[in-house]
Amino acid sequence: MPARLKQKYDGEVVKSLMAEFKYGNVHEVPRVLKVVCNMGLGEAVQNPKIIESATTELTAITGRKPIVNRAKKAIAAFKLRKGMPIGVSVTLRRDTMWEFLDRLLNVALPRVRDFKGVSSKAFDGKGNYALGLKEHIIFPEIDYDKTDKIKGLNVCIVTTAKTDEESRALLTALGMPFRKAGANK
Repeated sequence: MPARLKQKYDGEVVKSLMAEFKYGNVHEVPRVLKVVCNMGLGEAVQNPKIIESATTELTAITGRKPIVNRAKKAIAAFKLRKGMPIGVSVTLRRDTMWEFLDRLLNVALPRVRDFKGVSSKAFDGKGNYALGLKEHIIFPEIDYDKTDKIKGLNVCIVTTAKTDEESRALLTALGMPFRKAGANK
């Protein structure tokens, strides 16, 4: 059985976007290709064990085992050597992507403290959206008592939209809570 958000996309979102942008073909409607989640851990230079905890926590959040990202070159000022682990990332596609997006939009984002919506300026000009979360503990899969340190989480939503307006309409229809234009920060 497909994910709840995928059913919503197929049933409602495609029809509303076709009417709004006057697409001639259903294949022109933008869709979500993949979601990339990553944790950059600059602290891993001094504390290598933080990579292990980040791997287990990102596995719990996404349901997929992340890869360990390593430094491409040495930077002496940061005491960083080439090949040292400095982060973890995972790419989600198909059903796991839809399940993750559903949990992000309906469970995790409402748990953010003083939440007023996500920024509507985080589009890259090609229809992709980047969301930075300051605390990874907003996901219910993470046990707050077992976390050694609160880490940030970057979520990049890659779409087939050609413009930011199409992508914004797609994400709004899926339930992304964008901040109102007059709200500050």
